[in-house]
Amino acid sequence: MVPANIHDFFVASGSAAGALIGLLFVAISVASERLARVEATGQHYRIRAAAASTAFTNALAVSLLALIPVHKIGPTSVTVAVIGLTFVTASLLSMLRLRQRRREIVHDGLFLIALAVTFIIQLIEGLAVITQPGDAGAVDTIAILVVVCFVVGIGSAWELVGGPSIGIGREIAALVRSHQHGADDAVAEESPEPD
Repeated sequence: MVPANIHDFFVASGSAAGALIGLLFVAISVASERLARVEATGQHYRIRAAAASTAFTNALAVSLLALIPVHKIGPTSVTVAVIGLTFVTASLLSMLRLRQRRREIVHDGLFLIALAVTFIIQLIEGLAVITQPGDAGAVDTIAILVVVCFVVGIGSAWELVGGPSIGIGREIAALVRSHQHGADDAVAEESPEPD
């Protein structure tokens, strides 16, 4: 049973999930050229598109079915978590089949493992609600996982459309390279030119 104090959260998250799914269709149409690529980079974008869709659909299904009085959030959470884990498994298998480069495998693999952890926690909490229907803590955790699915979906959609990425690791490496390049230029200016 969904506690009354979290009812409004599921109303808002259901609305947000519906809107984000609509925007995802627009993002997919914008990125259709990337998705159509045959090589492994195309698969990277297809995984991101499917991950965003899976995350948003998970949030939508949990939120909407939590609002229907006769439906229980536990079975819904378990069902969509299993569907999400099926997606993660299929994506990992496709990565292995396409033999992506090591860096891409690590990047996509870590992303998919994080998504799998989200679905596993949702599965566990859904089972907790099924076995103990009054467990408000498990329902709160499921609500937090809905937020996590929004974050994952938005991040995946951003990457899908080629939004700018400013990562701390990348910026530190660029700063070090520019500092080294500047030091090399200074040394070259100080050394005398041969006649």
